[in-house]
This record gives sequence, structure tokens and C-alpha cells, in this order.
Amino acid sequence: MPHDLAAERMRSALPVALTIAGSDSSGGAGIQADLKTFAALGVYGTSALTCVTAQNLAGVTGIAALAPEMVAAQIRAVFAGAKVHAAKTGMLYSEQIIRAVAETMRALRVRSLVVDPVMVATSGAELLRKDAVDALRDTLMPLADLVTPNRPEAELLSELRIRNLAGMEEAARRIGTAYNVACVVKGGHMTGEHAVDILWDGNGLHRLTGPRYGSHKVHGTGCTFSAAITALLARGSGLREAVEQAKTFLGSHLKDCARHGRGFLERLGLGDSES
Repeated sequence: MPHDLAAERMRSALPVALTIAGSDSSGGAGIQADLKTFAALGVYGTSALTCVTAQNLAGVTGIAALAPEMVAAQIRAVFAGAKVHAAKTGMLYSEQIIRAVAETMRALRVRSLVVDPVMVATSGAELLRKDAVDALRDTLMPLADLVTPNRPEAELLSELRIRNLAGMEEAARRIGTAYNVACVVKGGHMTGEHAVDILWDGNGLHRLTGPRYGSHKVHGTGCTFSAAITALLARGSGLREAVEQAKTFLGSHLKDCARHGRGFLERLGLGDSES
């Protein structure tokens, strides 16, 4: 069987998910993490690249953004060649890219859109320009079915100082109500024995509780979580079910990292666990 025909049949047999995000040269976050997560959950992954980054576990040393027109062209090409069941955004970086993505997604009417409002890398590098935040709020978030901010991102989007679970709940409610979107505020930046995420689904608040594995920061957890939700939505799960199952999926990944070291590269002996 010709290779292109075999690939086409494989795509047609699996739900299709799209990630619109940046490339991580270390393989632990961004497009690479998203595609690995899609594959692990039985979904055919497609991608539209927004930026190329030079990075490893120690930090980001360079960012090169693609032309907004090229980002939009990638998205249109994916939709022209496959039925996309769900999509997610990650690192978008600039106002121009955000507006191009929003305009394209609005025209294509994706079935389920998850927006991970990536602003700062685990290492502290800025992944969203400050002048792009308004574009994210005004053009992309109103198109989303779900947004997945961590604590600092939720504080910026809700204009609240989050100190405890009650603050997380108010931020999730405020963001969800403001943009008519479901919102899960992630609890990874909080403290305590358990990792608690707060989901506002448009009807009420839900506390999603799981074990907290270790005190170290693991590269790419936000990307993996939002990609897992996207994959599960592509497979037909309801929103709350997708969020709950994605949390379980991420927990198993974090448990493995806590058992073996900071991340995948160290487990292979390719990284410096002290960096």
C-alpha cells in the first residue's frame, strides 16, 4: 500500500486534533509535548507552528516568530485536509499572530477550542508580549470553549490577587463569566498536600483534587494538560469529563517525574538534574 494512502487511512480512522503553538527544542513543552500527548491518547495530531524557540530545561535562549500569514496558512491547510474534531492554542507570542489565529478560527468554526493562555515559561522567559494580552482577551478567548490559566495567568486575566482556593474560585468564575467560556484555574502554583484545580463550567464551580507530586517544577505540564483535554474532547468526551481525565493523565506523568527526577531528559541521562 502506498505510504500516502496508508497515512490517509490512519487519519480517517482516528479523531483529529490541532495544536497551534510554539516549538520547544528540548521536546518537553509546546508543539512537541502536544503531539506526544495526542498520540498517547489515541488522537491523530496536526500542528500549526507559531514560533521557533531555542530552549532546554535551564531556560529559553531565543525566540523567532513566524509571519502571521504563515500561521494562518498552516491552520487552513490542516482544515482543508482533515476533519478537525478539536483544537488548542499554546504559545502565540504576538498581537499579530493572535489576531491571525482568531480570524482564521472564527472563519473555520472549529468544534471545540481550548485556549491555554501561555504567558511565561517555567524558567521565567516571556512567551507572550505584554502588548498582546488585550488581543488575547478581545479576539481569541471569546471563541474558546475552555481556557486553562495557571495562577499568574488567572490573576492577570481576572485582575484578582489569588491567595487561596476561594480566590481561585472567584478568578475562574470571573474569567468564565467575562468571556462566556468554561475556565479551569490550575493549582500547580499553589501550596498544600493536594493539587486542586478549579473548574467553572458555566453552571457552577467544581474542585478537582489530586495528589501533589514533589516540590520541583516540571517542564511542559501546562501544555500536556491542555493537550490532553483537547484530545479527550476530540474523542467525544464532555467538557467536565475531559478536564477530570486530563488531570488524571497529567498526574500519572508527574508521578513518574517525581519518581525518576525532574523530567524526561534526566531519566534518559541527557540532562543535568541540578540545572
